[in-house]
Amino acid sequence: MKSQQSGFTLVEIAIVLVIIGLLLGGILKGQELINSAKVKNLANDFRTIPTYIYAYQDKFKALPGDDKAAQTHLTNGAASDNGDGNGLIDGAWNATTGESFLFWRAVRLANLAAGPTATTDGDYIPKNAVGGPLGVTSAVTAQTIAGLSGTYLVCSGGVPGRFAKQLDVQMDDGNTATGSMRTVADATATAGTALATTAVNDNDLYQVCMAF
Repeated sequence: MKSQQSGFTLVEIAIVLVIIGLLLGGILKGQELINSAKVKNLANDFRTIPTYIYAYQDKFKALPGDDKAAQTHLTNGAASDNGDGNGLIDGAWNATTGESFLFWRAVRLANLAAGPTATTDGDYIPKNAVGGPLGVTSAVTAQTIAGLSGTYLVCSGGVPGRFAKQLDVQMDDGNTATGSMRTVADATATAGTALATTAVNDNDLYQVCMAF
């Protein structure tokens, strides 16, 4: 007697391949949607932080962090909340002391932003959609990126290169080395040289700053 061998037919194999293709397509599409949502949230940070400054100015005629009467203006304000009132948010955008650091306490105590007001809280410094730090400073006092001019700078750290490029396309001129939004290597201190789009690697981390 001949032994009968069993196996998959070409039709069955084709069906399996189609199913695998659909699953892979769904996974890739899902990841694309997640990435788009992250870029949207990153962009929203750059749009929202300036509104905190303008709203605080409208309310108290001073800058958050720089307000020399913050103790009086803010509910539960303290003497340590008072800035020097020189019209600048002094300090690097990611400083852990000074006016740029106290900026967040000021806008939160003024009910303009959500978040902890205790400067010792692990979540005091806000994080962006990819877990990097957010911050703001006056461009005059801490020029994070050489040639980037404006009154204030909003910076976001730990941003993957592919997101940095998408942000620039959405919010600026599409070139990460020019315009009001520019990209430098992550952890750049001050006066860093902005990187051209072709020099930004998709999977490396960068610091993105916008002047306004």
